[in-house]
Amino acid sequence: MDILIVEDKDSLRQVLRLTLEHAGYQALEARDLAEAVKVLDSRAIQLVLTDLRLPRGSGLDVLKYSKEVCPEAPVIVMTAYGSVDEAVQAMKEGAYDFLQKPVDTRHLLLLMERAIESMRLRTENLLLKEEFSRRYGFPRIIGESEGIKKASKAIQQVADTDATVLLLGESGCGKELFARAVHYLSKRREGPFVAINCAAIPESLIENELFGHERGAYTGADSRAIGKFELAQNGTLFLDEIAELPPNLQTKLLRVLQERRITRVGGRSDIPVNVRIVAATNQDLGKAMSEKRFREDLYFRLAVFPVVIPPLRARREDIEPLALEFLRRYAREIRKTDLSFDEEALAALKSYDWPGNVRELENCIERAVILCDGKKVTSVDLQLEQTRKVEPSEFDYSGSLDEVSERALNLVQKKKIEMALRESGFNKAKAAESLRISYKTLLSKMKELKIDLP
Repeated sequence: MDILIVEDKDSLRQVLRLTLEHAGYQALEARDLAEAVKVLDSRAIQLVLTDLRLPRGSGLDVLKYSKEVCPEAPVIVMTAYGSVDEAVQAMKEGAYDFLQKPVDTRHLLLLMERAIESMRLRTENLLLKEEFSRRYGFPRIIGESEGIKKASKAIQQVADTDATVLLLGESGCGKELFARAVHYLSKRREGPFVAINCAAIPESLIENELFGHERGAYTGADSRAIGKFELAQNGTLFLDEIAELPPNLQTKLLRVLQERRITRVGGRSDIPVNVRIVAATNQDLGKAMSEKRFREDLYFRLAVFPVVIPPLRARREDIEPLALEFLRRYAREIRKTDLSFDEEALAALKSYDWPGNVRELENCIERAVILCDGKKVTSVDLQLEQTRKVEPSEFDYSGSLDEVSERALNLVQKKKIEMALRESGFNKAKAAESLRISYKTLLSKMKELKIDLP
């Protein structure tokens, strides 16, 4: 745990550093406001211990700056010139406590323990709270289930490190939201967050997307292009659907993770990169490794800190609060005020399996808000009956093996295409991209399999 000591007297600063290190803390030192600002800008500090009187600036300035860049970190102010007015001012500015010199080190360590525990309680399940979404400007993670709490706690534990995170979960369960949370809770939060979907880019282009190219690298490369790794410098690179990365790119990515250097396509020199990697997949990487589709050494580089995000059907208690949040959001967008679900609609939402997870639920609610004519969203507005799975008993097994096989293939293709359409909000271009087929092929299949949009 990193503690910043801001004290201009060398002897006292060294005594405090030795005391904290002996107690198991990592102590960083600063002699004045400028040095303190430099440390706070470069590291995620868990607690600040600052003198009130400094040769340049003051402890109150340190306190104010700390609250700007590390708002959750408690600040303890020390002074040899203590007064009631100064103590009140420090507490008004957000100081955890105020100590007079000479400092009793045993009292200081006890006070620090309390301050750190207070910080832990304040930030516990931060991802699940409104202030997180307000602070960082993207949708919060909603849920009270044990699975979602466990995943959120894991994200908070790893975020402040530079460890590579591997997010595991089905399509539509919110992996990118968790990846953004890792970034915005880390010391890299002021840097860029860059995302790339490895499944959505043709194999011939993905190396160029990741590493960029030099002018003249290939026909049409009229100028230098910067890749995603360079764009994410000092920030976080999110590699979604990492299992879809071609084998030759897996080898190159492994080298980047080992050496922290890239080479642009057509380039001759290595470029150092300071990027934190968060990867995600909806596939079984163990199976992919056994089938030689994914490198084992790359897996162990990526899976430093794996986090499993449960599917929506495994956390049914979260369906209602998620549905209510989406209802409020989309009702506000199209100015349909005071909308609510009737009992039958809520029951239908809770009983459905949601193969497309949170993304499918969101699309369903958005569509229902548009279709709703009154003040209550009904089960008819949800249109869930149209997306129910076909029971095995409904399948026709009559005829020859070839005929049954053809029917089975058509059934599977139809269900897969319908699922992709629902998950994409019935956007055919996005559905084709997720299915990794051309737009023209999707239209042809929809016509052949008699798939109609709602």
